[in-house]
Amino acid sequence: MNDSPPEVSERSEYSSALSPPVTGRALDTTKTLSRRERGFKRSSMAQLTLVRFREFVREPEAVFWTFIFPILLAAGLGIAFRQRGPDKLQVGVVANQNSAALIQSLKKDSTLVVESFDDSAAAKALRTGKITLLVKPTAQPDSVLYVYDRQRSEANNARVIVDRAVQVGAGRVDRVRSADTFVTEPGSRYIDFLIPGLLGMNLMGSSIWGLGFTIVTARSKKLLKRLMATPMSRAQYLASFLASRLIFLILEIVTLLGFGHWAFGVPLRGSMATLLLICLLAAVSFGGLGLLSASRARTTEAVSGIMNFIMLPMWIFSGVFFSSANFPHAVQPFIRLLPLTAVNDALRLNMLEGTSLAGVTPQLIVIIVWGIVTFFAALKLFRWR
Repeated sequence: MNDSPPEVSERSEYSSALSPPVTGRALDTTKTLSRRERGFKRSSMAQLTLVRFREFVREPEAVFWTFIFPILLAAGLGIAFRQRGPDKLQVGVVANQNSAALIQSLKKDSTLVVESFDDSAAAKALRTGKITLLVKPTAQPDSVLYVYDRQRSEANNARVIVDRAVQVGAGRVDRVRSADTFVTEPGSRYIDFLIPGLLGMNLMGSSIWGLGFTIVTARSKKLLKRLMATPMSRAQYLASFLASRLIFLILEIVTLLGFGHWAFGVPLRGSMATLLLICLLAAVSFGGLGLLSASRARTTEAVSGIMNFIMLPMWIFSGVFFSSANFPHAVQPFIRLLPLTAVNDALRLNMLEGTSLAGVTPQLIVIIVWGIVTFFAALKLFRWR
């Protein structure tokens, strides 16, 4: 039973009569358009990634900071902190009637550089750091006074070495005969510690700076406003930046690790597949931080402050140039939750200790969580204008 008014039914029948029948050709045309729309959505990611790639290649300064600067930094620090044997200790002796024999005893130790001073010059040399330890012969012939800063580790070492030289010069004989065996093992040097840290720092810097500045520059030039008229979604636009980062990932790994291995013999004891996975997840995670930092900023000055605020704690605490274990125990849980700390720890475990994928799982979980949270937060907060 039809409850529609007569005029509505007549209008519907009239409209149906005027509408042409849907033929097979029309269905094919509709399907073709649908396929084209889907193809555009798929190809838009490729096109956007290609745009990011071309933008990067056309900026020589970006290429320099991403590929050349880490190598120069590694070379400089590797040469400065190369294995040179024990450093010589600067020791001062206050000149008086009992100092001649004392100076001769100290000069027999090849690790000591001995210099004679009067009272005022000796105090000034110790105060300005020109000497590590000051030796004062007292009025008694068999007594000396050591003056040093016990807060300095090298001063404490100097005290032990100087006292040993003084006692030997006075006739002390060691009752236990000892011998030394010297071993130089790659993996324990400073350069071995440094290269994984530089790789992690480079992954963080190129991801956050490269993505953040590019998005904010496009927003300030009103380019993002034009992209709003396209069928592209925010997710596709942001994902294209992450995809472009992965293109340069292999080059970053090969250049820095290849240089470290060739120039300094830095070991690569772990699986290369695990190493690549760590770097891949690190690039995506730091890329999420870069997208989040640029999601609302409208000027390069604003995004620069945001990115420095994000990266500064990790530069200090995450063990790039020195071990994060130097910080107090109370802040260690916070330090271990930083993404760069997890990346550096995972890289060192893989490269220096040969740890398997299962051994770096805790660090990978921290990296993945940071990547997921930051990307979806950036997707939620992102604005075209």
